[in-house]
Amino acid sequence: MDDFADFRNEEYALDAQQIRESLEHISSADHDSATTDRLTRQYYKHHGSPVWIDRRGIDSRADTLLKVLRREVPRMGFSERAFFVADIDADLQRVRELQLDDKHTLNQLLAQVEFNLTKAYLRYTQGQRYGFADPHVVLNGIDPTATDSTGRALGYRRLYDVDTDRPGKDFTRLALGKLTADSLSEFLAEVQPNNRLYNRLADLLPTSDENKRRKLMVNMERCRWREHDRPADHRKYVLVNVPAYHLWAVDGDSVLDMRACCGAVKTKTPLLSSHINRMDVNPEWLIPSSIISNDIAHHAGNPDYFSRRRYYIVNRQTGQRVSPASVSREQLLSGRYRVAQSGGAGNSLGRIIFRFPNNFSVFLHDTSSRDVFSRDNRGVSHGCVRVQRPFDLAHFLFDEEPDEWTLDKLRISMDISPESDKGKEYMADTLKRKQTRLVSSMPVSPRVPLYITYYTVYPDPATGQLLYYPDVYGYDKAIGQVINKFTK
Repeated sequence: MDDFADFRNEEYALDAQQIRESLEHISSADHDSATTDRLTRQYYKHHGSPVWIDRRGIDSRADTLLKVLRREVPRMGFSERAFFVADIDADLQRVRELQLDDKHTLNQLLAQVEFNLTKAYLRYTQGQRYGFADPHVVLNGIDPTATDSTGRALGYRRLYDVDTDRPGKDFTRLALGKLTADSLSEFLAEVQPNNRLYNRLADLLPTSDENKRRKLMVNMERCRWREHDRPADHRKYVLVNVPAYHLWAVDGDSVLDMRACCGAVKTKTPLLSSHINRMDVNPEWLIPSSIISNDIAHHAGNPDYFSRRRYYIVNRQTGQRVSPASVSREQLLSGRYRVAQSGGAGNSLGRIIFRFPNNFSVFLHDTSSRDVFSRDNRGVSHGCVRVQRPFDLAHFLFDEEPDEWTLDKLRISMDISPESDKGKEYMADTLKRKQTRLVSSMPVSPRVPLYITYYTVYPDPATGQLLYYPDVYGYDKAIGQVINKFTK
């Protein structure tokens, strides 16, 4: 073999130690801020073994990744520069053609390709699998609950409370393991968003209208969030889309739709998924402490104010009602008293409330202020959702079609004229007419899934037509600020 020694060129020899040292140097010099960028740096700083390089150099897996990036990244509305496509391609060519210069040895060049491949791979796979903007971080960091003397937020209101997949600490290990197990192609297909709306929006993305383009991209991002429970998983469900100020009750091909009122900007309706499990007719309204402190406390000691609104005050310790004239503002704010509004005509909750488990004490309900449904901007509540057609929604929630007398008992309790002969006879009976509350509470069984969501581009459940809505809470802007870094 000594006869062939002159053919050996040390400049082209792969050296694992030199590659590892170059990777550590590149990691220390990298300062990009994406979560996956930090994971890439940590991996190589802790002496992680190269995953794209073997003793023969860099194989076809790099070409597979580049092919997917070239196809999918423009379709996402993102820039190939954010995934280093041109840099990786140029460096791969230099490696394969051994086009070296004074700045880089082969091992340094291999380390650079290795680092950029991993960085692009983790950016893409985690972003497509979980979203590039974490809704738990972005949306739950918008509304401060309090600030210090410098204006710095001391806490934030929780606005997104949907069970959604989030990348754990083991994602990097899983993703890199797919490379060593030769499962790259399958994994790149697996991380693609499985929401049908995503592809529909992506097909519309080639547009010269920049505002429309940004709106489409933000809603594509929402489609990347893997929510554990989605409307598509059910035949029967209720959907409230906040920017639309609208509610749809869907049962297969049948769709009941109505206007809705949601939280004002200062008292946003939280995004959540739950199940409607009960309907209460003529409910009393237990007034939240925030409304007591902001709207009611300064009327303390004024019995007329409380009487006109049918409010009453209860001592929490004794459970006894007390005269509004005897309770001061300080006492109302102390938390030792609760304030409620009697059920029936004029109650702020209207004639019926639809209850579902949630962490915010919000509900769907009727309202005594029917004129609000004629407005375009229906962001008027303290967080609950007011529904335009409460009786029709109650009818929808029955598991099986009820008989007319059952419906009339509900109608009579809600001061709606009965339609059955039995109902009309009941109302005509002067002795019984005084007792018009025939129904007080009804379980919803089986429970009906409920989704309170926020899409500014969403298909009408009845027609399938894509509809565009204004960004009433500024969520599009907040999400856009995160994904914009991938468009440059």
